[in-house]
Amino acid sequence: MQGVLTGFAVIAVVIGVGYVIGLQGHLGEHGREVLTKLAFHVASPALMFTTLARTDLSVVFSSRLLVTAVSTAVAAGVFAAVGVARGWGVGRTTIGALCSSYVNSGNLGIPIAVYVLGDASLVAPVVLFQLVVVTPVALMVLDLAGGDGQDPLWRRLLAPLTNPIALASLAGVAVSASGLRVPGPVLEPLTLIGNMSVPAVLLAFGISLCGSTMPGKGAERHPVFLSVALKVVGQPLAAWALAAGVFDLHGHQLLDVVVTSALPAAQNLYTYASRYRVAETLARDSILVSTVLSVPVLVAIATVLG
Repeated sequence: MQGVLTGFAVIAVVIGVGYVIGLQGHLGEHGREVLTKLAFHVASPALMFTTLARTDLSVVFSSRLLVTAVSTAVAAGVFAAVGVARGWGVGRTTIGALCSSYVNSGNLGIPIAVYVLGDASLVAPVVLFQLVVVTPVALMVLDLAGGDGQDPLWRRLLAPLTNPIALASLAGVAVSASGLRVPGPVLEPLTLIGNMSVPAVLLAFGISLCGSTMPGKGAERHPVFLSVALKVVGQPLAAWALAAGVFDLHGHQLLDVVVTSALPAAQNLYTYASRYRVAETLARDSILVSTVLSVPVLVAIATVLG
């Protein structure tokens, strides 16, 4: 259980620092916006490129990846279906679907993989799938939905290709697939910049909590409750059913896929919501509540399957 508690403790401390910074006003009126833009346009692209450029892409060809992909699609698909039926809008539904299925595989998944699963590389398939498939697709939808309708269709279709995170992810995959080795003088500065991504996202998230209402209240309560239920309960159940019933995984392999699917919504989803100025409250509340509720869920999974 040390890995679960350690991972959450690290996140809580950094978010708490951001909250204090927001209360004291040390970064000024636009501090959160600056941190969000820094993460989205500079640090996160650097992190994604350096992560993917040094990763063995052969890890994507596994039954674990299939379980991750299908369980992600199930959770996101349920939210999307409800969002369409309730008329929540494309941007809002996209953010909610991400909060229902996009796990915190980086700053929380890695320490939990080390302390609970015993191998940090076990989160690699999840990281790759989310960076290479989920993130570009979601950002493409947000880019296309965010247009004002004045631009021609071809320009709106090409808009996602200018997204820094999508471009960095594709570049990282290309470098890894080609077998090229990025020279140290090039990779090390990018690694240093990429290391700012997680702290910047967590600090911005903490600042956003200043003056915010209690999660689960207001107009976003129904989308928040649905996304949290899918993230904390629905996605792990789907992963367990697929892993055990379809792919016949058991033991540590079963534990691996269920634990990673039960990780809470990733903090960088708030960065996306802020960048596109859509469903920011939904993203913030879903991340916060799913992070809190995932602690007992992860403990229970590790106890039953471990």
